[in-house]
Amino acid sequence: MIEKGRISAMQMAILMYPAIIATGVLIVPSLTAENAGRDLWISPIIGSSIGFLTVYLAYKLHQYYPGQTVIQYSEEILGKPLGKAIGFLFLFLYLHLNGVIVREYAEFVIGVFLLNTPMQVIYGTIIIVCAFAVRGGLEVVARTALIFVPVVTFLIFVLIVLLINDLDPTNMLPVFEKGVTPALKGSIAPQAWFSEFFVMSFLLPYLVDQENGLKWGMTTAIFVMVTLSMTNLVALFLFGDFVDSILYPVMSAARYVSVAEFFEHLESVVMALWVAGAFVKICVFYYALSLGTAQWLKLSEYKAVVLPFGFLIIIFARWSGDNLADLKDFLGTPAPWYLLTFQVALPILLIIIAFIKKRRA
Repeated sequence: MIEKGRISAMQMAILMYPAIIATGVLIVPSLTAENAGRDLWISPIIGSSIGFLTVYLAYKLHQYYPGQTVIQYSEEILGKPLGKAIGFLFLFLYLHLNGVIVREYAEFVIGVFLLNTPMQVIYGTIIIVCAFAVRGGLEVVARTALIFVPVVTFLIFVLIVLLINDLDPTNMLPVFEKGVTPALKGSIAPQAWFSEFFVMSFLLPYLVDQENGLKWGMTTAIFVMVTLSMTNLVALFLFGDFVDSILYPVMSAARYVSVAEFFEHLESVVMALWVAGAFVKICVFYYALSLGTAQWLKLSEYKAVVLPFGFLIIIFARWSGDNLADLKDFLGTPAPWYLLTFQVALPILLIIIAFIKKRRA
């Protein structure tokens, strides 16, 4: 087996939490508000149904083909030629998706903090750090997540508590003013983030307690739903109808914090949250891409492809868009359908065919 490391189902859950929310807490409120308006806090709750479905699909496929990732069991389900093609599509998806994640990270860091830093420097530094973690193996990535995730969760909680005096709950009224349709339209963007739970298919084979994989996967989906809904709610209480015009509502919210004119301007807190969360998220998809490629090419180990893929991820990050406006347009419109097709529709097709083959056998 290429990966000799093992993690627990709880560690997998801790890995998946920042793998979904790292970019979601900063960008999703703005994208959701464009369609949902005041009901933007309801959209993640509706969109979470895709997360629960995706977790179930990944776990059920794992039960049919234990010890294999989607790259491997695609060949068993569809035959070698078509299975190889599907595997390649998944690998391309994770290469492209990792490029988009790195670009989001760089745009935020440069746009808010390091205004005069060349973007290539931001790309290179985060990729080098993530490459070392990925080369260390799954256990190394999981242990770094165990360090960062409690910190990220605590910072989100602290930020919300410090903003309580500035929040106006009446901004959410009236609920469903224009019916349920705006909330449904707004749920499309969160659905794209929830569909990323399918990357679990690269982690499930390496659990020491595989029987707990579904339970902890569902638990993470619940925590992600609550986090995204609370983030949207806080942004709504603070900014009202102007949420859709603010690119990073959480960053803007941090600037409102002022306790006794001493504890204020907590942009550095959001920066720490973003860097730690983005590091874990990039590592998870980087690991899936490297491991999956080694399995697709029948290599004996995956570490040899890690650094070359780092270079390709930087190229894809540059190609993700000419500017931040292009990137936001991509994330708001084509990206949800793109991700849902690969990470929900395609797994549903695989599980249907696998079920039929199992019944016939």
